[in-house]
Amino acid sequence: MSKLHEFTSRQALDQALASHIAQLLSADINRRGTASLAVSGGSTPVGMFARLAQEPLDWNRVYITLVDERWVDIGSDDSNERLVRQNLLQGPAASAHFVSMKTQHEDADEALAELNARLDNIPLPFSCVVLGMGNDGHTASWFPQAGDLEALLDPESEQRLGTCQPVTAPHQRITLTVRVVLAAGKIILHITGQGKRAVLAEAAQKHYPIAAITTQDENPASIWWSP
Repeated sequence: MSKLHEFTSRQALDQALASHIAQLLSADINRRGTASLAVSGGSTPVGMFARLAQEPLDWNRVYITLVDERWVDIGSDDSNERLVRQNLLQGPAASAHFVSMKTQHEDADEALAELNARLDNIPLPFSCVVLGMGNDGHTASWFPQAGDLEALLDPESEQRLGTCQPVTAPHQRITLTVRVVLAAGKIILHITGQGKRAVLAEAAQKHYPIAAITTQDENPASIWWSP
């Protein structure tokens, strides 16, 4: 079962979570010489990214990539890569190795071979995967009603990446599959607000995609929340 870490403010949550992730990365650097981190976009992790960027890690031994990416130009306001570059790959963390999940292909399906090759350059399994969650119960780019959802959530699938064309959101997406997320050293769900806590409470009953993470016992996630 997932473990809840609850904080009274987003600032306290951001600092505690940044310190926790830094400890996980440091432990993997000490254990295997490198560490790897997959992060999500959106507004929720911005403050945490700023704090994590200042942690005194051996950042040139850390590989960072995205849990998922919108299939837009990296200069777009909707680009998760742009968000990460502006908020996480700063200060000490600027020396980390960032692996982009966007190519020049017009269609994300055409990019899968190239992106899988990029994953081969990342030390897997990930030391840590940080997930977010939408108000519709999606996480990564596992969206309710999407035609690709069943394949993305198949824990027996050999695919590490898949594409998604959401019914309820704009832009085609590239995303890690549940198989890769479950293999991570640690899975963290970072959410804020009473609304999302309510969504999480009914995730299993309503079969939201996030339930694929919160109801499994193979690799229990930790939930980090503040109002």
